[in-house]
Amino acid sequence: MHRLITVLCVVSLAINVSAQTDSIAGKTHSLAGVEVSAHGVSADVTAAVPTQTLQGTMMQQLGMVTLSDAVKHFAGTSVRDYGGIGGMKTVSVRNLGAHHTAVSYDGITVSDTQAGQIDIARFSLDNVSEVSMALGQSGDQMQSARHYASAGVLSVETERPHFTDKDYTLRARVRGGAFGLVSPSLRYWQRVDSTTSVSVDGSYMRADGAYPFTLVNGRERTKEKRNNSDIYSWQAEANLYHTFRDSSSMQTKAYYYYSERGLPGVVILYNNVSTERLWDENFFAQSIYDKRISKQWQLCARLKYNHSWNKYEDTNVKYDGGKQTDIDRQDEYYASATIGWKPVAHLSFSLAEDGAVNTLRNNIGESPNPVRFTSLTAVTARYHDARLLVDGNLVGTFITEHVSTGTKPDNRRRLSPSLSASYRLLADVPLFVRAMFKSTFRVPSFNDMYYLRIGNVGLRPEKALEYDAGMTWSGRLFRKLGVQLTLDGYYSAVHDKIVAFPTTYIWKMANFGRVHITGLDATLAMDIPVVRNISASLTASYTLQKAIDKTDKERESYNDQLPYTPENSGSATAMVNTPWVNIGYSLTACGERYSMGNNAAEYRMSPYAEHSVTASHEFVLRHCRLSLSASILNLTNKQYEIIQYYPMPGRNWQMSATATF
Repeated sequence: MHRLITVLCVVSLAINVSAQTDSIAGKTHSLAGVEVSAHGVSADVTAAVPTQTLQGTMMQQLGMVTLSDAVKHFAGTSVRDYGGIGGMKTVSVRNLGAHHTAVSYDGITVSDTQAGQIDIARFSLDNVSEVSMALGQSGDQMQSARHYASAGVLSVETERPHFTDKDYTLRARVRGGAFGLVSPSLRYWQRVDSTTSVSVDGSYMRADGAYPFTLVNGRERTKEKRNNSDIYSWQAEANLYHTFRDSSSMQTKAYYYYSERGLPGVVILYNNVSTERLWDENFFAQSIYDKRISKQWQLCARLKYNHSWNKYEDTNVKYDGGKQTDIDRQDEYYASATIGWKPVAHLSFSLAEDGAVNTLRNNIGESPNPVRFTSLTAVTARYHDARLLVDGNLVGTFITEHVSTGTKPDNRRRLSPSLSASYRLLADVPLFVRAMFKSTFRVPSFNDMYYLRIGNVGLRPEKALEYDAGMTWSGRLFRKLGVQLTLDGYYSAVHDKIVAFPTTYIWKMANFGRVHITGLDATLAMDIPVVRNISASLTASYTLQKAIDKTDKERESYNDQLPYTPENSGSATAMVNTPWVNIGYSLTACGERYSMGNNAAEYRMSPYAEHSVTASHEFVLRHCRLSLSASILNLTNKQYEIIQYYPMPGRNWQMSATATF
């Protein structure tokens, strides 16, 4: 196969050269061009760890707006969604918990040391070129030690400026939809010179979120509207891209986000009232410097400063003065450097060192004002030839903390190994087998240790062991039908799980949990050429998972499925591209699950399936490209809950118009 492609490329080059130079008797003869194509193998297939990717164009054609919309289509991932546009949304990989999943934004992780998990609802897809999910870490050997230390990495890559005949690009977009949704955005790209470009993105969103739902109380059903689900948010970021004379490069980003939103509460019988409000503000500045020192040596350095502020407010007669207000401020100072060394053709090494300082201040009386110092060191080795890929790494962690009042936790030291491998079974067929082992742990968050009276500074880190074995294949059926398949079986064990445990008078955070997780993830992708200028594509994912509580044989929940964990879940997408209109269809489905650890009938939650359809078309109007899109979400108007007593929106719509100059 490789020899055939090489021969075709040489023949194509010879034809092109002769077409330009052949002259007989003063006459020029033009020969027809020859197009050479080869079926490429996706990195999702060749990777030694399970990896899934969604491209920006696909997400747009499917009507995806926020990061959580995209993540729901990855096998093995679960999104906790508390309903409404302003509801919090967190992501967990294979039920290891949101604390074990790192969210990377343009190569540097997003942090929240206070809560330990990231609300992905705040990230828009307007300027995103790619979203990927990797179990363990991605295949980039130059990534940071934080990436290596995580059980799973959700990576978001924003779109870099690209130019054709102009030195600038201006894009304006306005999106509107049901429940008062209005969201305009603006993008500007500028090429300063051949080595420097800048980009600026800004967006605003408001929605009242007052969607209808049916409240069921025995045989009685009443029509209600969700309240306190409004949101107002601003988001802006600026990027500077520069290439130096020695071909090294630097990307610098400044990011700002602000929101005010209601927190829709639980709906129990006739209680549909919520007065909780949340204000969030986040600013960070980060820079990444890449340099190829020589053929054997490479350097990647990162710097980041992050500031987060949030205010929580609740109005209730149970508080002194009728109102409770909590204000928290976080700061992080982060530096990372990774150096790569490739001494011979198939063998490479890297050393990554991360350092971070995290602080937390709040208005709670006698606050300990904790300061955490973290050092992460990752040593990696890789062997890669035409058929075999082996990755191994060892992550060393050292964490120490200081507090202004009270007791501080002991210093934490730990080594976490990881090993993964992928082997191509046949030299001329993209059929791979892969296996992985990974040991990770997550340190208790500031809330776990210091929050009011329930915190526990004596908590041990929550440890996770991951095992995975799978098979992947990519090829063509009937010569034209492109197919990609992945199948992975896995087993994970979580020990010293951090849970809130009841004591004599109050709840207390404790290392009490043990969880065993077994499962199967399968994905399918197909490219279907129909006729000339018309094509179709199909993707599907399926997860079978048993996440069992192994904490205490005396408890009723022993050997029961974890709360909100379906045994069966999946998703599917279909797209048809024509010269007249592009149609996108998406489906997310979830089997029955239970809202409590005790899998009793009264805690059972019904399965659901949500369907969405999007139609879009792009027009060319002189110097402007105009793209129109319309979506119907939850097409069947299915009422369902992801978290019990938090009803999700029924059938609704969104429309957008985008003008690019």
